Amino acid sequence: MNEQQQIRQEIYGLLAHLYRVAPDQNVIDWLSGIEVEGDDSHEMSKAWSVISDAAKNSEQEALEDEYQNLFIGVGRGEVMPFGSWHMAGALMEKPLVALRQDLMQLGFERAEEVKEPEDHISALCEVMAMLIESGDAEVLQQRFFNRHIQPWFVSLCDQITQAEHANFYKSVVSLTLAFFSVEQTRFAKNPNEIEITEVQ
Repeated sequence: MNEQQQIRQEIYGLLAHLYRVAPDQNVIDWLSGIEVEGDDSHEMSKAWSVISDAAKNSEQEALEDEYQNLFIGVGRGEVMPFGSWHMAGALMEKPLVALRQDLMQLGFERAEEVKEPEDHISALCEVMAMLIESGDAEVLQQRFFNRHIQPWFVSLCDQITQAEHANFYKSVVSLTLAFFSVEQTRFAKNPNEIEITEVQ
């Protein structure tokens, strides 16, 4: 794996972790220590600066409360981190069926201890990280991203930004938007290379 692919894998892994659980002190310390190369005119550099500054000013208990309010809540959180909800307006809809079919074709199986649907943003980031790590052809990464992340990541980020309790996670949105925009451009370069079946 070359350096660029490793960086992509690590960013997907970081986003998967941040959307799965509130960051612990080790993650906060790592984010706080990021040294940004280049200037803030570059969207990715700006995003790293934003999330690093947010980490430096964060407190563990507040982070856990924020995550709870945003993604769990009582009944449901302020934010719905599931693709089906953003693409079809409800959970467990046709986009999830299409995702499960694609995951089966790729050889991914849902872990028994995982209770939430597979279209949780953290699970999708984990799949992308594994596709990159395993050296799977870029065409597979392109197909997965374009079908299961690209259609709804902006809607998710908007929902987080507008959430009453969003604080640190606004910085996570900055990184998400910057990175996924780069990926979107990357995977739009050869749009006719693969056949993308629309969800009916």
